[in-house]
Amino acid sequence: MTAGETTTTPFFEVRGLNVCYGAIHAIRDISLHVQKGEIVTLIGSNGAGKTTTLGAISRLLPIKSGTITFDGSSLNGAAPHEVVELGLAHVPERRRIFGDLTVLENLEMGGFTVRSKAEISRRMDKMLELFPRLAERRKQFGGTLSGGEQQMLAVARALMQNPKILLLDEPSMGLSPLFVERIFDLIQDVNKTGVTILLVEQNAHMSLGIAHRGYVLKNGTIVDHGDAARLLDDENIQAAYLGAA
Repeated sequence: MTAGETTTTPFFEVRGLNVCYGAIHAIRDISLHVQKGEIVTLIGSNGAGKTTTLGAISRLLPIKSGTITFDGSSLNGAAPHEVVELGLAHVPERRRIFGDLTVLENLEMGGFTVRSKAEISRRMDKMLELFPRLAERRKQFGGTLSGGEQQMLAVARALMQNPKILLLDEPSMGLSPLFVERIFDLIQDVNKTGVTILLVEQNAHMSLGIAHRGYVLKNGTIVDHGDAARLLDDENIQAAYLGAA
């Protein structure tokens, strides 16, 4: 059994994943799993392969080999929009909201697979309740929001799909310390609503502080995994990723 595997059938699982960029072997035979209701974090330095892993999971990137299963379904042959319809939402690095659309229009775009206008309206109301800062700026263009507000909008837009699992890629990137704390509080609030979360973060201290379990990625390979509290206290992890001497 390789690093990150489990003996029970998981809610979400990556097994033996390999991803290449031409001759570059970016992800090497990694395996990880997420159980329903968990926050699981994937940490590592720049270039470790964290964003590539999420891109492969959401089927935005081709995979060389390996399997990806989610809630009993294989994602290997799925197109990105089919992955979304199955209940997996991906908030990409650097947010990528629609800057020339208002907050409400961005949320509407998040509900693109929902057929019922009444249901879209209900979900938008729910998002504005969950994100009161967005409610205050509902008619404001996305591009005029602060970095933290744009991150909130990116998460809210993804939640418009009513996902079973949410993939978050570097949600604290470029934010002030105050907004970093708010974003991590928000991640916990979203998880408490029943959404399972796979969190990619360079801020290992914050992510391990809210996660149930964690995986450490180095040069495209998982080098450690386990209970988040244990990783947080590990001297090697502290020295490599938490700024300890």
